[in-house]
Parts: sequence; C-alpha cells; structure tokens
Amino acid sequence: MIETVGVSVAGRPMSLHLSRPEGFTAPRPALLVLHHKHGLDVFTDACLTRLAAAGYIAAAPDLYHRSDAASYDDKMASLRDADILADAAAAVAYLRADPAVRPDRIGVLGHCMGGRMSFMLAGALPGFAAAVVFYSGSMFKAWGDAGETGPTAFDRLKSIPCPVIGFFGNDDKNPSPEDVDKFDAELTAHGVRHVFHRYDGAAHAFQSFQTPALYRPVQSDDAWDKAMAWLAEELPL
Repeated sequence: MIETVGVSVAGRPMSLHLSRPEGFTAPRPALLVLHHKHGLDVFTDACLTRLAAAGYIAAAPDLYHRSDAASYDDKMASLRDADILADAAAAVAYLRADPAVRPDRIGVLGHCMGGRMSFMLAGALPGFAAAVVFYSGSMFKAWGDAGETGPTAFDRLKSIPCPVIGFFGNDDKNPSPEDVDKFDAELTAHGVRHVFHRYDGAAHAFQSFQTPALYRPVQSDDAWDKAMAWLAEELPL
C-alpha cells in the first residue's frame, strides 16, 4: 500500500510516496527511490511496492514539487542539482527520524534520470549504505541555471563510499555502452566496489512496462532478481 506523507524543503512542502512491508516488528533498512521522467507515477509506485514486499521501507520524493509545467519534458528541464540534493537530504532526514527505519542502512535507487541522481547522491550525501542504478543518463553535464558550473554526476563517482550495482541496455544511447565503460573505469580507479549487468536486446527504459516499445520483460525480471539478491547481501534485513 502506498501512502503519501509531507516534508518541508526550505519552507516548501514536498510529498513523499511511502511503502512499508506488512507485519514487520523490528526496524528495517530503507531505500530512497528517485523517480524517472514521469514522476510519482504507477511505475514508481510499483517499484516502492516491490521493495516493500522484499522487506524494505521505501520512499520516493516528488522532485517536481517546484514546477508548474504542464509537460514532463519541461518539468525535467526545470530540475537543478542543488534542488535535488536538498530534496533528497530532506527525504533521508524523514527516513532517519522514523523509528521503523535502520538509520545506518539506507540505500538509494533510481531509474533513468533517477539513476543519474542515485549516482550523484551516493557521491554527494553522506551515509548511504548501497546504491542501485538503472540506465543512468545525462551523467556528463551538471544540471543548473545558465552560467552555473558544478560537479557532474560523473564527477561524483569518485566520492561514492558505498557499494554500487548498475543495470544497462547494450542498445541504449544515453548511457551508451561506451559511457558505461567510463563509469566502470572511474569507479574502479577510485576503489568503489561495484558490479554492472548489461543486457543485449535492451535499450533505455527496458524496465518501463508503461512503454511497450521499450519494455523487455525477460531482461527486466532478471535485473530485478539480481538487484534484490544484491540488496539482500549489501542491505540485509
């Protein structure tokens, strides 16, 4: 079951979609879930539900809460890395204050732009215990206002203190297989423990069941199985 709760970010209200495992009696690990382009939609809620079924508390902040744009393209274009960091910090603080959450066992997970954010946040915010990344695009450009400069998501890779698992399609263009090679080399160079899984016959958004042209159920199921098995080891209940 998905519930909606509210937090404050610099005086602004932001909603979180939250899912909890049923029948648990002890504090649990939690995952911060960063949504894809289409926001807190049925896909994001399905991810939260899947994680709760596996025993995790999972929360997804509405990263579009500052935008009144009508289209998702415009909403996505309005995002700024500094705001994403503030939103994520507020969501993590909410989780750490929840007595049902193990504060030392909070991971981060995201798809598409959320995968980019998972890499970025793992390297920028302290305390994440694991990072799960699905086809993270736009890794080589900072998201800021015109004229602003700042570290890219790729630049943050060297600062990640936790283990990482990543899933990528070999037919993807953003990130391309060559991009994924760069992620792999950068993480390796800085001693970040990680494992990547790459899928033939899969492009971007291969887990998106809302997009039949891109959805690849066999690869998607395999990726979820591998992610859950990895989390069971790296973020144990």
